[in-house]
Amino acid sequence: MTKKSTKTAATGGFGSKLGFILAAAGSAVGLGNIWRFPYLAAKYGGGIFLLIYLIFAVTFGFALMLTEIAIGRRTGKSVVGAFPAVNKKFKPLGWLSALVPALILPYYCVIGGWVLKFMTVFMTGGGSEIANKSYGTTDAGADISFFDHFIGLVAQPTIFFLIYAVAGAVVVCLGVDKGIEKFSKLLMPVLLVLIIGISIYTLTLDGAGEGLKYYILPDFDGFTATKLMKTIAAAVGQLFYSMSLAMGIMITYGSYMRKEDSIEGSVRHIEIFDTLVAFLSGLIIVPAVFVFSGGDPDALNKGPGLMFVTLPKVFDSMPAGQFIGALFFVLVALAALTSSISLTETVTAVIMEKTKLSRVKSCGIVIVFTIAVGMLSVLGYSAWSDIKLFGMQFLDFFDFITNNLMMPVAALFTCILVGYVVKTKYVEEEVMYGEKTFRSKMLYRCMIKYICPVCMVIILVTPFVTEI
Repeated sequence: MTKKSTKTAATGGFGSKLGFILAAAGSAVGLGNIWRFPYLAAKYGGGIFLLIYLIFAVTFGFALMLTEIAIGRRTGKSVVGAFPAVNKKFKPLGWLSALVPALILPYYCVIGGWVLKFMTVFMTGGGSEIANKSYGTTDAGADISFFDHFIGLVAQPTIFFLIYAVAGAVVVCLGVDKGIEKFSKLLMPVLLVLIIGISIYTLTLDGAGEGLKYYILPDFDGFTATKLMKTIAAAVGQLFYSMSLAMGIMITYGSYMRKEDSIEGSVRHIEIFDTLVAFLSGLIIVPAVFVFSGGDPDALNKGPGLMFVTLPKVFDSMPAGQFIGALFFVLVALAALTSSISLTETVTAVIMEKTKLSRVKSCGIVIVFTIAVGMLSVLGYSAWSDIKLFGMQFLDFFDFITNNLMMPVAALFTCILVGYVVKTKYVEEEVMYGEKTFRSKMLYRCMIKYICPVCMVIILVTPFVTEI
């Protein structure tokens, strides 16, 4: 048994098991579930991707999330303090893991601002304008959509970005139990009701059955070894987005978790909630776009354009589409907000622990940093659109280095630390605190020592191998 840790990441903690589960699930549920998951599923074989993702969610995702929460609860520290508390030689891993949310938060709030703009327009009856209005043509002759026109401005994207960033900071300033926990208990049930309701509605559309089959039935035609490798890399990479892994969030939230609550049971509840929301998001988007496009799979593989260009057209073609579109963007805005809150909290916890400043002052520092760095992403599509980093816009660059490089490296070294340096017993002892058994112990050991490291290497090398 481990001794009860003293929480130093912040004063206070979650007041209940339900509060922890909903807050952690709220962190996991975000843009990755509602926007990224559906188009990846469509791109990588529908049912094949779903099957591979589900297998990795209950094995790979479970093992990494359990590890991070256990480390957080056992050390009672922020991510910067947690890793050196486990082993002093891994201090750089703590700073790497803290840098990930610090870089993600600014551009995540920029995208959140875009969602907020679309939500506002739909709620004020402007859905048809978003779907149909053209703002001229590009040099290549393509129409300039409402979305392209909007992000090409400076004032409006900046205002919505600031509103979104400050909204998350206000919740964080209220504290863990009075802010994050209460907000999550209120918001997550609302989010679940919205996503279930909208998904049921889209399945009633004429032709939705064909889109549903495309989404859930595996398509093995032309499924080569290279495509399998890409699908595995995409599914595992999606887990980072969907489950808030390798970015210090679960370590931070784990440090606020009560000792009497079951880690293993909580992780299972979080991953079920997270996977359910991702799956239901696919039920909303894939059949609806499939019907709208006349069964064209290419219509689903649009990246950011899927949510901001294609879906508004889909809603405009639906019965009661204005209302459904408004509900959808409310859903996306709330889901993204829970994730931005967890990102803000993680960086705030680091500043509190290292500087001993109050929560409000620490959060203020985070917001100033978020606004300064986030403005690069705002201006990168407008006034500074000619400036590129390695050929990428600022937002794309920050997204690439965090998700394709920093997070897999952080996860790989976490596996090395727990699997081979301090051994899995370090985590197992914390999981067993107050519990009679650790039912998934053998699965956990196998994943952390062997499977997870291999998956991290696959993610890191796949872009190079597939190019060759």
